[in-house]
Amino acid sequence: MAKQSLPLPEVYQLIEPGPVVLVSSMMGEQTNIMTMSWHMMIEFEPPTLACAISAGDYTYDIVKKTKECVINIPTEELAKKVVGCGNTIGRDIDKFKQFGLTPSAAACVRAPLIDECYANFECKMIDSKLAAKYGIFIFEVVKAWIDRSQKNPRTIHHQGNGKFVVDGEIIRLPSRMK
Repeated sequence: MAKQSLPLPEVYQLIEPGPVVLVSSMMGEQTNIMTMSWHMMIEFEPPTLACAISAGDYTYDIVKKTKECVINIPTEELAKKVVGCGNTIGRDIDKFKQFGLTPSAAACVRAPLIDECYANFECKMIDSKLAAKYGIFIFEVVKAWIDRSQKNPRTIHHQGNGKFVVDGEIIRLPSRMK
């Protein structure tokens, strides 16, 4: 079968970096939740992440000022709430109340954890040099939480235009990585 040309704006649909996450932040007493698909591991110890947050997003302003956030990993059961958070603007509403999510106190940052999520990473910004041009913030994970009672959590992955893939079969292959 011959390959066909792929429109360049569709490239992102084939190279998504990982599960859709919810970024919780807090400035003053106001909390916010942003849905994010564009992130990647940079370093393992200490865990360091690069996250793309658009300058047009309310979270961009909060993170730029507070230099912290929590990256929360939702599972398939939260998919509709995750998309709902992504389709609304936090300046105007309390997304925790709007979507029935539970904030809880973090240990090292002011931003709240989202209780319903499978895992939560408390993050402190360590570099914002790429933020103005590319919307890229570099965070160090300073505390991580996980719900080990969830044996095979199924995360969701964005493929563009309202299409998502849910983690499927797990396979194990020999690897030098632990």
